[in-house]
Amino acid sequence: MDSVIANLGLSGWKPIFAALLLPPVPLLLLMVVAVGVGLGAWKYGSIQNQAAASANQPEPMEVVTLAVARAVDHHQTSTSIGTVLALRSITLRNELAGTVSQVRFTPGHIVEAGAVLVALDVSVEEADLRAQQAQAVLARTVLDRRRALTQDLAAAQEEVDRARADLDVAQAQIARTKALIARKTIRAPFRARVGLADVHPGQYLNEGTSLTTLQGIDEAVHVDFAVPQHVAVGLRHGDLVDVYPAGEAAPVQATIVALDARIDPATRNAMVRARIDHSPSMPAPGAAVRIKVRVGAPHSAVAIPVNALRKGPGGDQVFVIGPDGQGKSRAHLRQVESGAMSGDDIIVHAGLSVGEQVAASGAFKLRDGVLVVAAGGPDMQSDSSHVSGQP
Repeated sequence: MDSVIANLGLSGWKPIFAALLLPPVPLLLLMVVAVGVGLGAWKYGSIQNQAAASANQPEPMEVVTLAVARAVDHHQTSTSIGTVLALRSITLRNELAGTVSQVRFTPGHIVEAGAVLVALDVSVEEADLRAQQAQAVLARTVLDRRRALTQDLAAAQEEVDRARADLDVAQAQIARTKALIARKTIRAPFRARVGLADVHPGQYLNEGTSLTTLQGIDEAVHVDFAVPQHVAVGLRHGDLVDVYPAGEAAPVQATIVALDARIDPATRNAMVRARIDHSPSMPAPGAAVRIKVRVGAPHSAVAIPVNALRKGPGGDQVFVIGPDGQGKSRAHLRQVESGAMSGDDIIVHAGLSVGEQVAASGAFKLRDGVLVVAAGGPDMQSDSSHVSGQP
């Protein structure tokens, strides 16, 4: 083949002819390698062009609201769930069996002290009362006649004593019957709100049947709750606690009025009773409330706005804003140890110092090391075109 190529004067085309005469597989490999080298060169050039373009553009910034970590006097607190109780609360029951003749209350309404709630049938007792009253009148007449007889003094005195005894018995029977009638008329012992009931005229009630509940209408309520024994040791009569009714953001203050002397051996908790006076947000009896009890003496702590704290898998974090080597403000992610809420702030126990600036509103869009500008700050106008998300 070499002689043929030489005779034809095509010696310069020898490599090409050699490549064409190669087997198919090596030829395909050569083509793949050539394409790969070309693509790599193109990608490298594209990256270099992008880097050059990025170097000529300003670094993006994020706009955030800044807050300063401040010192506050903080109480450690213990939180419990309590139950609101009326100062006076009873379950109304009938003392005597009988048939209901009248129901004079409406569930949910307020009744005054002494108001008749339920009246049982007393027709038999009233008939007995009339007979006993007639008997008493007769005994009084006999006694008066015996006193008028004076012929036989000894006999007269004996008759007078017997007549007086008959009168006393008749009057005692009258008093007993009146008491039975009164006990079959069930009255409100104090001003109260009536609970639900299922009592109707004509219904026969056994002795001690539950009729309804009465919750006293007072200008105060009690709250019973349990605290751990180490908290109970520091509580005193007259201490204040914060009560949070359901749906209320602001607490209602209550005063401790009783401390149980016994520690529950099963839970190691002690019961506490507090009193709420004259509050427009007073919870209703029976309601569940959240109670915060201050523990120990106040101590200095660091507080930041709640929206400055980020909670993640790694724990609590904040973005601390500080200058870099060129004096530009950057966000630095820092781990902190947070505590209880204090109004719109949250207490930070570790990881942050008083006076440090943190990102508050807008902190969710930050990342570690990003440039930041304070919302409404002096750099907003000059740097507005550099802010992330704006053209």
